Amino acid sequence: QVRLVESGGGLVQAGGSLRLSCVASGRTFGLAMAWFRRTPEKEREFVASINWSGGNTYYQDSVKGRFTISRDNPKNTVSLQMNSLKPEDTAVYSCFAQISVMNYWGLGTQVTVSS
Repeated sequence: QVRLVESGGGLVQAGGSLRLSCVASGRTFGLAMAWFRRTPEKEREFVASINWSGGNTYYQDSVKGRFTISRDNPKNTVSLQMNSLKPEDTAVYSCFAQISVMNYWGLGTQVTVSS
């Protein structure tokens, strides 16, 4: 079993930055991690992912060049550095972890970007 707890959300003006963190506990070895986001108007969408070693990362096109995903395995933490934020980035951001066929989700953290 894996538990995921996100933090770092908040209210920021357009052009600003936020850093989200996700701390995993339980069976954490080998986890691939990702961030997703959802709004009342949109279904949950992929934002960024990172493999266990941190050597492979993937991003949604709309966040490339602005967001950076990273991980610190000894601390069981995955972070999402978000720069040049836009109002359309407003969403609940959730941490996701996968190992084998098991998927795990955090409860999410709200990010609000004002124009």
